[in-house]
Amino acid sequence: MATRLSRTPSQKKAIATAAPLYARVREILDVARASVARTVNTSQVAANWLIGREIVEEEQKGNLRAGYGAKILSDLSTRLNLEFGRGYSVDNLEAFRQFYVDYPRLISVTASRISSVVPVLLADSNSETPSRKSDEEGEWQPGLLHPTLSWSHYRQLLRAGRVEARAFYEIETIRNSWSVRELSRQMATLLYDRLGKSKDKKGLMRLATHGHEVMQPLDALKDPLVIEFLGLPESPRLVESTLEQALIDNLQTFLLELGKGFAFVSRQERITVDGDHFYIDLVFYHTVLKCYVLIDLKVGKLAHGDLGQIQFYVNFYDRERRTAGDNPTLGLILCPDKNDAVVRYTLGEQQERNIFTSRYQLHLPTEQELEKELRRELRQLSVTAPSLIQPARIAKRGKA
Repeated sequence: MATRLSRTPSQKKAIATAAPLYARVREILDVARASVARTVNTSQVAANWLIGREIVEEEQKGNLRAGYGAKILSDLSTRLNLEFGRGYSVDNLEAFRQFYVDYPRLISVTASRISSVVPVLLADSNSETPSRKSDEEGEWQPGLLHPTLSWSHYRQLLRAGRVEARAFYEIETIRNSWSVRELSRQMATLLYDRLGKSKDKKGLMRLATHGHEVMQPLDALKDPLVIEFLGLPESPRLVESTLEQALIDNLQTFLLELGKGFAFVSRQERITVDGDHFYIDLVFYHTVLKCYVLIDLKVGKLAHGDLGQIQFYVNFYDRERRTAGDNPTLGLILCPDKNDAVVRYTLGEQQERNIFTSRYQLHLPTEQELEKELRRELRQLSVTAPSLIQPARIAKRGKA
């Protein structure tokens, strides 16, 4: 059994003296590692794009026939795999080709020699200042190379069938530092369509050019909310306590689904009025809207009394918990089903100000389900705001 070596007082003093130096050296190594990773990512993205460019230019010489293009990729794949190892299958080469086609402006290639392009890109991507300056001044635009996006990110983005949707996911991936897995989930849950379903053409354009902006309460809420990550079956036996516990157990993913600005405060928060105790399921604070958001969970169809209950919670919070720097409290009921007419007649103008309802889904939505949801939304809009323009057409499944 190994014994722990005891240190002399002089050794302990030396370690304590070296601690600040260790911290500075460790920071240098961390930055260096991040720089190397960023360089590798950027070089791979640049190389794949340039390979795609060469393939497309070869096709455009005018001698491309039905079987000729496939033979080019097959021969190229064989030779590349022999010399550079695995990773250059026909499918991958086709992905490189599609990458160039879908991102024609990714890199500004002015050099006559390919070998002179990559070193310049690496020098730019290895510097923190240019990328930060580009983001701050708004010089970067969707479709241009960004050092934080790996080839795996771009491979996922290529699955977006619409340019505007792909641009939106690019912006949000960079802004929120999404991993490839997080990006994949947001595309699978059709985030762009859920955020844009009730927007007019100008609103959809802002999504594609500026990403998700939160300027009013409605911007911060999604309907439906997709919580398939809980792994809960859709069952009439589901109880609210089970749903709440599952959300707490998966809080990080739940916050990702809620969207930017939500910070968790408490669960089952007790409020007391004249000796009677009441419990709010979940309390969040929205850092952009500067207000509390109270969430009430329901496992059955929304009832008239549920709306009165959330209104009571909001009124109490506004009078007892809200401070000078807070905006009015928001109330949100999450339920699997609701009658929009009941909501509209019960809340009236409150529906537009601080009380909201959203459906939740325990599975990923299909194209048909989302289209049904859009039709329902349009019927509601025709009553409350008939001048709004129809939202964009939903892409086929797998094309977010």
